[in-house]
Formats: sequence, structure tokens, C-alpha cells
Amino acid sequence: CIFDTTLRDGEQAPGCTMNPGEKLALAKQLERLGVDVIEAGFPVASPDDFAAVNEIAKIITGSAVAALCRAVAKDVETAAKALAPAKNPRLHVFIATSDLHLREKLGITREKALEMIAESVALACTLCRDVEFSAEDATRSDREFLLAALNTAIDAGAATVNVPDTVGYTTPEEMGDLIAWLKKNLHRKKDGAEVTLSVHCHNDLGMAVANSLAAIRAGASQVEGTINGIGERAGNVALEEVIMALDTRGPLYQAETGIDLKQIYRTCRLVSTVIGQKIPPHKP
Repeated sequence: CIFDTTLRDGEQAPGCTMNPGEKLALAKQLERLGVDVIEAGFPVASPDDFAAVNEIAKIITGSAVAALCRAVAKDVETAAKALAPAKNPRLHVFIATSDLHLREKLGITREKALEMIAESVALACTLCRDVEFSAEDATRSDREFLLAALNTAIDAGAATVNVPDTVGYTTPEEMGDLIAWLKKNLHRKKDGAEVTLSVHCHNDLGMAVANSLAAIRAGASQVEGTINGIGERAGNVALEEVIMALDTRGPLYQAETGIDLKQIYRTCRLVSTVIGQKIPPHKP
């Protein structure tokens, strides 16, 4: 499953702001590319973001359309309203799980975080049939607490749980080990099916592609990233690189995507044009 967050996480990079028309054009091209999920924005962040998500939700039918929300009721409800016209909506709920973020950013205890996860995911499930939960700064979280947070989300109804390497801290060996361990210990959905285990890698140490591929080998079935790897600081994982690695080395990774490879070049060029940043000549 390819989850594209160019319009949300990618747009947070300096100089990568997009107007509503540009977002719509990119969303249509991402649909042609064949991505499974388009994260259209963070509706509670601004009226413009709400409007962009709402417009994209009206026109996209081939991909799911996701909206990001913090683990609080107002965010969840606002995101659900923005997604109301979507054929395949997804609410994407997140909260940090590392002790550093819980203490310094949120000022809450682990117990409070678990309570917020349970309540917000359960609320999201009453408003949308497809709910994803992300544990921000997962790779710097205590492993047992991260598992508890993800299982709390699953028990509340989340069908997808995501492991973000929020500050690009981890290595391929660590990521593979963590994903394999989580895969073995995660709860199942209420109907007995496995949840989708996802990863969201940043590129601060230049290992986002390697970390994503290590996660796939270890059992992850969704990769989140952006076109051209745009995003805050050193950017997100470049989805086109992951896609081509899986296509070129299919037997090694035992994974396939539904991507139309002939649309990759056009998509990368469109993103480059929209944000006004040239693609380096040595870019894979």
C-alpha cells in the first residue's frame, strides 16, 4: 500500500506551499499514478487546509483520501467534516509516544496518552469506516509502551497502525528488528484479521529509503512518503525510489505495488514545477 503525503507532510517544507488549485492538480495526478491513499491535509490547521481537503475529497475516487488529526475530539470531528464528500475517506489520528515528546511537547503522562488514543480512535471509528493511528516519534519510544499504544488503537478500532521515524533517527537494522517484533506482538482486529502495519520515514540521516525497505522485508505492508522526497528538514522518504526498488528487486522484497510506473516521471516533474524546486540531475 502506497500512502502519499506530499500534500500534507511534503507541503510543510519551507518553500513548498501549494495553493488549492495546485493541490487539486497534484491529487488528480497522484490518482493517475495509482497511489492507494492520498493524505490531502490537516483540516483543523487552517480554513484553507479544510477547503483543500474538502475539494480533493469531492473529486478523487480511485484512491482513498486521508485527513490528519491530533488525538482530540475537535480535530477528529473537523477532519471528518472535511472528508464528508469522499468516496473512500480515511481519518488519520496521531499522538506522540516517545517520553521526550510526551514530557516536553505535550506535558502528559503515558497513561494520559493511552487514554487519549482510546477515546480519539473510538470517536474516529464512529465517523469513518477507515481509521489509521500514528505513534509520532515511534522509533525513539520505549518499545513496550509503543506496542501498548498501537494495541490500544487497534482495540479501539484502527485498521492501520503507523510507525513514524519522525526525526529520521533510526537505521535499517533497527527498523527491521522493530517492525518484525511489532508484527509478532500486535493485536488483531475485532474480526480476527491482521491490521495493516505502516512506516513513515524521514531522511535526516539519508536512510529513509533503506529504512522503508527494511520495514517491508520485516512485514510492513504500507509505506508513507512524498514525491521527490519533499518535507521538513531533509525530507520524507521519496516514494518513487521505494516503488522502483520494489519493482526492480521484486523477488527480494516479495512485495508489489499498484503503481503505474509510466506516470512516475510526470508526477515528479509536476511536483517540481508546482513548488518551484528543480530535481537534482543525480536524483535516482
